[in-house]
Amino acid sequence: MQMVTHADIVGDLHALGVREGMVLLAHVSMSRIGRVVGGEQTVAEALLEAVGESGTLVMPAQSWQLCDPAYLADPGVSPALWPMIRANLPVYDPAVTPTRTMGRTAELFRTMPGVLRSSHPHRSFAARGPLAERILAVHDLDDPVGERSPLGAIEAIGGWSLLIGVGYEKCTMLHLAEERSGTLRETARNGAPLMVEGRRRWVGFDERVVHDEDFPEVGRAFARETGRERSGPIGAAPSRLVPDAELVGFASAWFRRHRTVSGKTDQV
Repeated sequence: MQMVTHADIVGDLHALGVREGMVLLAHVSMSRIGRVVGGEQTVAEALLEAVGESGTLVMPAQSWQLCDPAYLADPGVSPALWPMIRANLPVYDPAVTPTRTMGRTAELFRTMPGVLRSSHPHRSFAARGPLAERILAVHDLDDPVGERSPLGAIEAIGGWSLLIGVGYEKCTMLHLAEERSGTLRETARNGAPLMVEGRRRWVGFDERVVHDEDFPEVGRAFARETGRERSGPIGAAPSRLVPDAELVGFASAWFRRHRTVSGKTDQV
């Protein structure tokens, strides 16, 4: 199998359209890239080099393990244990709390020097670059992927979403589009252990129930109807680069046309 180097990845990113100074929201599947010399460290450093010192790299840093056990509804965990779990989960710490299901590159990136992380205990984002503080400054508990989240800030700035080896089903920015579409009606109760005035508190909140079942379909429609998707390989990984403002505008209108008010997709 061919080995992929730092220089290979930087070259592929530039060929795809990544430029210095970009605000780049990256989703990465290491296994799809191939055998990378240096692994996830190489990938993270190549992404940082591609956007340069004037650019800002952002990655999802979600930590589902701190969700309310009632929200997770794990069939292997008895509801009788939920109070004990709530009382013993560790407090969310942006510098310590590990990610879950975000992949090796995102987990490494959050620990790198100069990387900041947003305050949401479940759906945080990590960022490094001159616009990192601005992007991460607001992240409301009850609006984890909406206007008052880093996604809203990235879209307003004119950021781009990069999908390396993953499809639109992993495109976090589409959650902003569905929130903006007005098709989300249901809410769910959640909560997390947080430090409040120097003491550990269990803080409960309601959040929108989001849906990603139709994300691949809206992504295909965006690429087909706008021609604004840039595609090409990063190593061996099929990859896409899309402008967030245009994607959100297109997808929010698409959701209004094709979804029911529950957020589910009609037959199209």
